[in-house]
Amino acid sequence: MYDSIVIGSGPGGYVAAIKGAQLGLSVAIIEKNDLGGVCLNHGCIPTKTLLKSAKVYQEILKANTFGIKIDKSSVSVDWLKMLKRKDIAVKRLTTGVKGLLQKNGVDIIQGLAEVVDKNNIMVAGKMYTTKSIIIATGASAFVPPIKGIKEGIESNNIMTYKEILNIKEIPKNLVVLGGGVIGVEFATLFNAVGSNVTIIEKDKILQNVDSEVRDSYRKLLKKQKIKILEDTELLEITNNKAVTSSEEISFDTMLLSIGTKPNLVGVEKLNLKTYGGGIVTNDSLETSIKDVYAIGDVNGRTNLAHVSSAEGEIAIENVAGLNKKMNYNRVPAGIYGFPEIAYVGLTEDELPNDNYIISKFPLAANGRALAEGATDGFIKIIADKEYGELVGVHIIGASATELIAGIVSTMELEGTIYELAKTIHPHPTISEIIMEAAKGAIDKPIHI
Repeated sequence: MYDSIVIGSGPGGYVAAIKGAQLGLSVAIIEKNDLGGVCLNHGCIPTKTLLKSAKVYQEILKANTFGIKIDKSSVSVDWLKMLKRKDIAVKRLTTGVKGLLQKNGVDIIQGLAEVVDKNNIMVAGKMYTTKSIIIATGASAFVPPIKGIKEGIESNNIMTYKEILNIKEIPKNLVVLGGGVIGVEFATLFNAVGSNVTIIEKDKILQNVDSEVRDSYRKLLKKQKIKILEDTELLEITNNKAVTSSEEISFDTMLLSIGTKPNLVGVEKLNLKTYGGGIVTNDSLETSIKDVYAIGDVNGRTNLAHVSSAEGEIAIENVAGLNKKMNYNRVPAGIYGFPEIAYVGLTEDELPNDNYIISKFPLAANGRALAEGATDGFIKIIADKEYGELVGVHIIGASATELIAGIVSTMELEGTIYELAKTIHPHPTISEIIMEAAKGAIDKPIHI
């Protein structure tokens, strides 16, 4: 009998399994597809690898602004080589995950898990017994019941993120249905390598992002020639045309990016309490059944790889009797477009009253950003007036996703704008915008 069996080997599942082994537990992990889950195979890693290639291409096209003479007519995208580079990165990481599991003594079971009850799981006709279960089965792209979409999928003109990551030719005209994080990142990628891109969003793009950041980013996307149709509903697909509530748009490829649905196949017999987004869990990640946990996208609380990993650690620590809880108030998020967005905590729109300080500092006033030709964007710091404690930070600009980790550390330590303002930042770096915004929250920034 195992102390715990983890179902699913994504960034939540494999982290839970490794951590459990490190805690001295006997652990097995079940995976029906490739180790690493969606993040490593079809999400975070392949998309960021392709985005890097696209960014390099765009920077080469702008080489003349850096004093480097090039013949733009001789610069072109080799899409198949970009895909090959992506596949190499994915293979290296998934192989690494397998090695880590094996070195930590985790048993790897290949196949579809069929949970019989809270202590027994069947895989390929063999029964495995366990004291606890951690469900980490993830989620899949949601396919809306809109006329013409089923036929478009069958003819390979309409795709989810999985299929489009292996598309053999760059679409001439790409329609992205959904203006969330995934939709915006793919729109940025294909626009950068030459596609004519249109985003259709029934509400506002990047709905969870601070509205000021969102407004600024929308302008930058439009500047990049990405067409954005907000407050627009897709009515039907006919003859490779997206018929919307405002106009018709011709396309050769459409990306479905309007959310996900939890993968619950194999765990139905547990009769777990669920809701629209997935399996209900408490802050200990335990489900409605004792000793059964659900982590990552399958619980739908925050569909982010790093949150899945954190939840995996919390869940397995609770299996080990350590009584841990997840804090969702200090979870950073990132969008890897050109430029990046990163944020943590409350947005200005979510503030319950006016007892907060808001301070901003533009990248245009930062020396390193000027030197790198990356002056689009700003940082916004939100702190409470009484103590100066950080309650939200939002960054749009170069290196935003790298900068946010330091902010989260400060929040974890219950730091304030005073500590940030006093912290000496190296010069010249983009990170100085943090110090300047903190100074602005206290009094005035130095360099603006």
